[in-house]
Amino acid sequence: MKLIGLVGKAGSGKDTVCQILEEKYPSVRMGEIIVEEADRRGVDPTDENLGRIATELRERYGMGAIAERCVPKIRQLEAPVVVVNGIRGMDEVKVFEKNFGRVLLVEIWTPEKLRLERIRSRSRADDVRTLEQLRRRDEREARWGLDEAIERAQYRIENDGSLSDLRARTEALMEKIDRDP
Repeated sequence: MKLIGLVGKAGSGKDTVCQILEEKYPSVRMGEIIVEEADRRGVDPTDENLGRIATELRERYGMGAIAERCVPKIRQLEAPVVVVNGIRGMDEVKVFEKNFGRVLLVEIWTPEKLRLERIRSRSRADDVRTLEQLRRRDEREARWGLDEAIERAQYRIENDGSLSDLRARTEALMEKIDRDP
């Protein structure tokens, strides 16, 4: 099985890229693990609460804890290629490599102010509202190892244009991935 791991900062467009990739490959969203845990605890899925839960799980069970919880979901898909949306660090990549072999990391990159603009327009419960909040979230996720995972990405999709630009860039990447053994 080959995994395509999407990495990028909040609001970069990982979910949109994932939706495009889902036209060809099944996916698992790592953030759903945190939302499920919040539901189990009876906690509202705000950015602060989800960030706290994600940090607690990593501190208690290790930096690969979220990835470990994704492994059974990925196995259930029984597909030759699976997209893993929302990798936050190299410890998670190592969990996936141990269980599935090769992981192709794809960075989704968007300028900071455009990320904030897009976050404000999507109205999810865990969304930030200010540039200061976005930077705090970026700092929190950097502590989890996101920056290292981004640096290690083999591919990069720049998401600084229209949705049709993003679709074209994602489809071009799919062609490369299909040729990559």
